Amino acid sequence: MALPKDDAAVLSARWTEGVLLKRDVFSTVERGRFKSDAGEVDAVLRRLDQVPVWSYLLARHLFARERRALALARDLNVGPKLLWAGRQALVRGFIDGVALQMAKPHGDLGYFRSAKLALRKLHRAGICHNDLAKEQNWLRGSDGQAYLTDFQLAACFKTRSRLFRIAAYEDLRHLLKHKRSYAPAALTPMERKILARKSVVASVWLMTGKKVYQAITRGLFNFTDREGGGRRLVNDAPVLIEMIRKNPDVREAAIVAFADRRTGVGLYAFVEADQVALEKQLRSELASAKGVKPPEHIQVVHALPRDAAGKPRTEILQLVAMNQLDLIEPMMKNDTDRAFLKDILESRKNLRDRFNFEAADMDSPRPHPTGVITREGG
Repeated sequence: MALPKDDAAVLSARWTEGVLLKRDVFSTVERGRFKSDAGEVDAVLRRLDQVPVWSYLLARHLFARERRALALARDLNVGPKLLWAGRQALVRGFIDGVALQMAKPHGDLGYFRSAKLALRKLHRAGICHNDLAKEQNWLRGSDGQAYLTDFQLAACFKTRSRLFRIAAYEDLRHLLKHKRSYAPAALTPMERKILARKSVVASVWLMTGKKVYQAITRGLFNFTDREGGGRRLVNDAPVLIEMIRKNPDVREAAIVAFADRRTGVGLYAFVEADQVALEKQLRSELASAKGVKPPEHIQVVHALPRDAAGKPRTEILQLVAMNQLDLIEPMMKNDTDRAFLKDILESRKNLRDRFNFEAADMDSPRPHPTGVITREGG
């Protein structure tokens, strides 16, 4: 399926391809740069020309919902700005930040105050997001503020109807669930009361509709959205890690998913060991095993980045695998962390879909979290 000629003409003239972020049966999403009226900006493109024919109608419906919500929320500064929209493609501003499950804002009360304010602005504009249970739809910007993304399930209301109030309540309840995970001591008595009480619609959905939804998406569509990793991250990665750990020269291993232009989702294995030559042996062992496809990339590193509990920091490894190198810097705590990661970055394997402007001068203007070009501190 090809893009309409007018869509293709605009993208040919104004879009510079960058990193593939996600590809599934509903759309292809990639990061790049877009020539807006205000100049060239970092941006994200969603396009429908590569979705299967059998999922196109649903993909088109989700696309229309996102386009309408982004247009209505354009000036709220709570999510990406809609820069351009065609019939089968749209470009939204890039938010300089990382998803909630990567940022892990433990005890960050400022973040959750800004998240509540963002949600209030959205609801005042008559928009309910409807997909805030997913941590990847909450971002922590480089300014420490909360931003929302992925408006494919958003609903826009002209009046504050009963349905609007229910949807808004569920948006808030899902935000509070995240606050409970990262800042439980800061929950107020009223917030705890909201957490304890689902709306009737949500209760019915959990008992009926959600089961049908999962049967369709996971069965018919073969779609599992675990941080964008899909079935391979959910089903194959644990098996592969267990096989890798059986090698006596391996100290630890971690596997993350990355978007791949050919296969949709690829797996990237980071293996902690002393000998780089071990990579060839591991690849041979995994290739000879039956029932599971080996990772597209295997990288042997002298040490994996770890958190305070000693667990591999997969959120950083995920950004390495996806070539989102500029987003790693805010997650580094000191120069020791930066030096520690240098070895991993310099020998990374996924260079085929490398961001073609990742080596830009670090002193050049940096994008504001919502995509407006600013200087550091601006």
